[in-house]
Formats: sequence, structure tokens, C-alpha cells
Amino acid sequence: MKSDTCLSCEAIERYLGEEEERVHALRGVSLDIEPGSIHAVVGPSGCGKSSLLYILGLLDLPDAGRVSIEAEPVSQLSDDELAYKRSKFIGFIFQFHFLMEDFTAQENVMIPMRKLGQLSDGDMRERAAGLLQAVGLGDKLRRPSRHLSGGEQQRVAIARSLANDPKVILADEPTGNLDTANSERAFELLQNIVQQGGKALLLATHNPVIAEACDWIHEMKDGHIVASHPRAA
Repeated sequence: MKSDTCLSCEAIERYLGEEEERVHALRGVSLDIEPGSIHAVVGPSGCGKSSLLYILGLLDLPDAGRVSIEAEPVSQLSDDELAYKRSKFIGFIFQFHFLMEDFTAQENVMIPMRKLGQLSDGDMRERAAGLLQAVGLGDKLRRPSRHLSGGEQQRVAIARSLANDPKVILADEPTGNLDTANSERAFELLQNIVQQGGKALLLATHNPVIAEACDWIHEMKDGHIVASHPRAA
């Protein structure tokens, strides 16, 4: 593990399923993520990309190996400390936006803030409005998410991932359900967020154009990272 990493994993093993149907999803995976960097994980469906992101996002536990946040192993954290790190340190974007359809865009972005419980209602509304403005939805704060387009819904999801000002954003196929134009716009938003805020971004993607625009590309196959290389000059 490098000394300047904000999120890392070492020798991660993960099994899914039981007995005859047991799958060795991750096999000795190690990865270091530095502040201000963008990493892409690529590979065929079922190679372990989502399993890796869920473990790094503290949404799942490895069967062996170590996950560390700013050089602190998460295995040493209490359940309350782990929940705090998950809410405050990491922002997650899924392929499907998982918005509350009857909530407005602003109310959806406020959900992680309410869970963390550190801001007043007024401050939460103000921060949510600012984040939606930043992703180009400042004029749709009070529109229910079901009335937004697919691209707009994913931008709300991006704003929501930033609600608690995380240091790391994990994105599992964040443009998988979008057309080319909206995919490019969503990724450009994420790039700008990393560059302006000094955050780190790790995304799983099947999109070669997006992968090639990242600082690092990690190729996965059968639960292994088989190659890692920086962006071509």
C-alpha cells in the first residue's frame, strides 16, 4: 500500500453463493487509489468489477484481505465508525439511479445528508440546491424525479453521491443506461468534480472511450486484476 492513498485494498478474496454454486468472485485483488486520480476497472460481465466496488465502498465484506481508508484498516473500526466512514468518506453511483420517484430532485440529494445528521434542514436544502446547480439542474430542484429524463436522473444521482462531500466516488457502470451524449456529459461532470475538488474516482465501465480518458485502467478477468496501466500519452 502506498503512503499517499486515500482508499486501498490488499489481497482481497471474495466468494459468492454456497456450496456447489459457490463462485470465487475476487482472487487476491490489490489496488491503491490516490486523491485527485481517476481509475477505470474494465472487463467482461461477471469478472468481479461490481464485487470489488461493493467491498471498497464498505457495502460488502471480503472473505480475506484488507481494505484501508487513509492507511487505516477498516477491520479495526466499530460498526458505528464503519457506518460513518461509509456515509461521509465514500459517494456511490449505481448503474440504475435508485432515486425516490415521488421525491423532488432536491429531496433525493438530501437523503444522504439526513442519514449523516450533521446539517440543519435549511443547510441541507441549500447544499442540495448548490450541487444540483453544479450538475446543470438548478432549475429543476422541485421537480419529482419521475418527471426527469434518464440523463437528468443520473445527474441527480451524481449530485446525491456528493451530498456529504466524500473524498472518494465509486461508480458502478454510471453511464450504462445512458445514450452516447448523456454518457459523455455524465463522465465530464465526474471529471470536473475530481479535478476541482481533489477527490478520487473509481468506476467500473464497459465503455472504452470513458476508460481511455481515465488516469489508470485496471483490466479484470475471472476475479483477478490481470493488468494495470496509465492512460496513454
